[in-house]
Formats: sequence, structure tokens, C-alpha cells
Amino acid sequence: MAKSNNNKVVPASKQALDQMKYEIAAELGLPVGQQYFQTAALDTEFAAELGSVTSPAVREDYWGHIATRDTGAVGGTITKRLIQKAEEALFSLS
Repeated sequence: MAKSNNNKVVPASKQALDQMKYEIAAELGLPVGQQYFQTAALDTEFAAELGSVTSPAVREDYWGHIATRDTGAVGGTITKRLIQKAEEALFSLS
């Protein structure tokens, strides 16, 4: 099995990319992120047992309930914005 070479050139970029991912998902109206799961947990019949805290099994980065088309839209928008920022940086050097 081949080893993945998915290492970030700038490791600190992970947090910025995650933030951008959740911002774009919110702009597209996708139900992801910690705030969504807290609301969803309160809507279940077990809300009394759970209180206002979400289950430890629910993770903030779970996207399994989102359609592939929607997650692709998030990725495509991230790519588009990163290219825009790179172009702006290049044009400002001229």
C-alpha cells in the first residue's frame, strides 16, 4: 500500500483552511459545525438525558450526512478563493 504524502507545506494552515471550510459551508447553508450538532442533540427524544452537551460520539468535523455534491461545492469554493487570493498577491507585486 502506498503511503499518503498529504503533508502540509505550512502546518499552521490547517486551522485557517478548517475555518474557511466552515465559513463556506455556512454560506452555502449546509448543516455542519459544532453549533448545528448542539441544536440537533437538543431536538432528540433523549435531550433530557443529554442535557445541553452533545454526545462524545458526535464530532465537529463529521460530514457524513452531507451530500457529495455539497461537499464538492465547499471544496471547489475553497479552491476558487485560494486562487483569487494568490492572483491578488501576484498582482500586488507588479
